[in-house]
Amino acid sequence: MQKVLYPPKNEWSQLLERPDNGLEDVYDTARGILDDIKRNGDAALIKYTRMFDGVDLDTLEVSQTEIDEACMAVSSDLKDAILIAKQNIETFHQSQKTQREVVETMPGVRCWQKSVAIDSVGLYIPGGTAPLFSTVLMLGIPARIAGCKEVVLCTPANSDGQVNPAILYAASLVGVSRIFKLGGIQAIGAMAYGTASVPLVAKIFGPGNRFVTAAKQLVSLKDVAIDMPAGPSEVMVLADESADAAFVASDLLSQAEHGADSQVILLTDKESFLDEVEQEVQQQLQALPRKEIAEKALANSRLVVLKTVEEMLDMCNDYAPEHLIIAMRDDEQVANKVSNAGSVFLGNYSPESAGDYASGTNHTLPTHGYANAFSGVNLDSYMKKITYQKISAFGLTKLGPAIETMAEAEQLMAHKNAVTIRLKKMSK
Repeated sequence: MQKVLYPPKNEWSQLLERPDNGLEDVYDTARGILDDIKRNGDAALIKYTRMFDGVDLDTLEVSQTEIDEACMAVSSDLKDAILIAKQNIETFHQSQKTQREVVETMPGVRCWQKSVAIDSVGLYIPGGTAPLFSTVLMLGIPARIAGCKEVVLCTPANSDGQVNPAILYAASLVGVSRIFKLGGIQAIGAMAYGTASVPLVAKIFGPGNRFVTAAKQLVSLKDVAIDMPAGPSEVMVLADESADAAFVASDLLSQAEHGADSQVILLTDKESFLDEVEQEVQQQLQALPRKEIAEKALANSRLVVLKTVEEMLDMCNDYAPEHLIIAMRDDEQVANKVSNAGSVFLGNYSPESAGDYASGTNHTLPTHGYANAFSGVNLDSYMKKITYQKISAFGLTKLGPAIETMAEAEQLMAHKNAVTIRLKKMSK
């Protein structure tokens, strides 16, 4: 990891550059595959699954027998852990429900807002080097709480045509409607356009590689909604003298092992802390099965010393990290000044992996700086907000003249007439 001491502000933007995740080179490939799926449906899905995943499938949908067998294959220890995570995620997302509140904006004018679930949603679950059964919980549970009528899940099968058992077990727990053995661009195209086998959905959720990201962006232009823009995983740690170097190193590595294009950054106002963390990183790294992946990510990463906590906060808000750990004595006070972050972890005993799995918060978060404008997945991600208004005759007599004046000023006379005709009839 690159060590940087007291960088001036005019160098921060360069220092905070993320690994190049440009998608320009994959858009054409993604567009071609999506067009083929739109024209040829299931035949195209089977063709690309053979091409990219190396498996010939007679049937795209996972059968109930396969789900039952997968549930039997998952160990009792893992089932117990998943059930704990499920309970916490349900509790946290249930708390996000809001009650309808009717507001009388002026006498005779009542307005309210109602949350209505999106009818059909699609969940994409990566199944490559690290099958993310935890993401099934993170995406499926709020969909069920919101009341989505249909929840479709796509995840790639292995070369034997089998889906990871833990993914199927988690899907069975959270009430996923249908599961398909589809990965990559073909999965996104199937859910965006619908085929004879795969139903069309209104919104697609879930992480993925560059090809999945490019496909999601393309279909979101006119065909279907998506959860958020996404890029490689990342974490930023703010640490002072109260932090534990071993803890910080473990958090940096927990994100570095996600992928070679991940990025981890430590900010501290204690110069000697850098050496302690660097030593811990090297020591812990040797024992990791995904050591080579983590090493590549660390090459894109930084250890930075700044003069003050205020500078640390400024740099943090400029970076807008996906995950932010505040390992500082006044962690909650510091957290109150954070304006850009996906999810924040406070204190020495809140590892980022808690949010990835089981604390209850959602781990599907904006990356690549998008946390400066986007939120992570939450219950509202699965809802539409419909506004209502009911105006009495008395209310229109009070509000109507203002509407008429404004409509006339904008030269929209039919708008004005919609009020004027009513007021005239009431005056007879």
